[in-house]
Amino acid sequence: MIAVTSQLSIPEQELRFRASRSSGPGGQNVNKVNTRVMLHFDVRHSPSLTAVQKSLIGRKLKTRINKEGVLYLSAQRASSQAMNRADLIEKFSRLLHEALAPRKIRKETRVSHHSIAERLDQKKRRGRIKQLRNQSIRADD
Repeated sequence: MIAVTSQLSIPEQELRFRASRSSGPGGQNVNKVNTRVMLHFDVRHSPSLTAVQKSLIGRKLKTRINKEGVLYLSAQRASSQAMNRADLIEKFSRLLHEALAPRKIRKETRVSHHSIAERLDQKKRRGRIKQLRNQSIRADD
C-alpha cells in the first residue's frame, strides 16, 4: 500500500511498472541494463479513488494524464532499477498528495497606511531629484 494522504492509500496492484533502457551518459551500463522505470496508473478506473478525487487529479495533473485517463511517470536518475522504482513511488505519492491538497482560500488584505506613505515619499524624492537636474541645465544656458 502506498500512503498518499492520511485517508487515502493506493495498493501497489493498481500500479503497472515497466523498465527500459535509460537515456543520457553512463557508458555500457546505460546501453545494456534496463534501469529506467515507468509507472502507469489508471486514474479513471481506480477503485481506490472517489469521483471527486479523480476529477481533482485529472484537473491538476492533466499534462501527465493521457486521453484514456492513465497517469504516466518515469524515473531514471539512479543507476539501479530498484532505486528508480523507489524514487518513482515517492514521486507518485507526492504528486497525488499535492493534487488532492485543499486549496488555500485567499484572505483579502488592504495596503497599509505606512506603505502608502512610504511610496508617496519615494515619488516625491524622485521628483525632487529630477527637478534639480532640470535646474542645473538652465544655469548653464
